Amino acid sequence: MIAVFGTSLWVFIGLTVILFGAAAWMAGQALGETWRPAWQLLPYGALLAAGDRFFDWALFDGALLSAPGYGLALVVLLLSGYAAFRVSRARRMVAQYPWLYERAGPFAWRGRSPG
Repeated sequence: MIAVFGTSLWVFIGLTVILFGAAAWMAGQALGETWRPAWQLLPYGALLAAGDRFFDWALFDGALLSAPGYGLALVVLLLSGYAAFRVSRARRMVAQYPWLYERAGPFAWRGRSPG
């Protein structure tokens, strides 16, 4: 288990999923609200995952250079950021173009039917 996460499961959940996941959510939300492309999440996610590994090492004596831990943190943070990006982009499209689009769930929008 420690070989995969680079630390214990509880530290991974608390630090990566909750704390850094919230930071990735805010980064994705900022990109979605300012009409930036989704690929810009990649460098932000990579930096957040590196910061996550550093805090894991500095505070909880985890493995600093754990490739599986970094990769797993990167995937979790990119998923969190992309979910926020889609929610924000859908909200923005419907708010800015209400005559063209309507909500089609939390992550998507669809064209309004004429009539």
